[in-house]
Amino acid sequence: MSAPILELKELDVFYGPIQALKKVSMHINEGETVSLIGANGAGKSTLLMSIFGQPRAASGHIVYRGTDITRKSSHYIASNGIAQSPEGRRVFPDMTVEENLMMGTIPIGDKFANEDMQRMFELFPRLKERRNQRAMTMSGGEQQMLAIARALMSRPKLLLLDEPSLGLAPIVVKQIFATLRELAKTGMTIFLVEQNANHALKLSDRAYVMVNGQIRMTGTGQELLVNEEVRSAYLGGH
Repeated sequence: MSAPILELKELDVFYGPIQALKKVSMHINEGETVSLIGANGAGKSTLLMSIFGQPRAASGHIVYRGTDITRKSSHYIASNGIAQSPEGRRVFPDMTVEENLMMGTIPIGDKFANEDMQRMFELFPRLKERRNQRAMTMSGGEQQMLAIARALMSRPKLLLLDEPSLGLAPIVVKQIFATLRELAKTGMTIFLVEQNANHALKLSDRAYVMVNGQIRMTGTGQELLVNEEVRSAYLGGH
């Protein structure tokens, strides 16, 4: 296995007086799909946002490709190959699909924009059909596809996905995860925060379980899928 592309070392993160993350250590190797599962409010989204410095870690280190980025600006982080598809999609509602995709090129410039836009339309055919449509008029599933595609327009070396299945119909969730599987096959490194533990673990090479801001368990996706504790807490005992 190649060296870690991302390492979190003893990370502490606070919101005011409340500690959201406690001594979190984990790593993601290049080319891996790693997921972080846990209950709502466990600290999963906070961990993802802290990689971009919002909120900043109070102590500990975030190391990306050998460089400590704990105190780096969000712009620096985005320009150096990390992209995030945030929770709740957060597309630009008044912009068209094409305009939203172009926003994704800001960290790297538009040199590859046309080529990459065609690639997004192959990956998400629905976006091609909606290319001139304003994002606000699209379904939740289409907006989620757009949010992921926009993140990919910056040609990231590491893709962070925050709850991509949230609020979507089961059939759309299957489509989203099928696309993520295709991305993983290309060698894309993916870090997935997801409440839908079943889909996340099936997709992942490895996974971490977060409880109250701490990593409580780790293993391969398959190991955690059959783990009794995980099954009873996050898979409804299935």
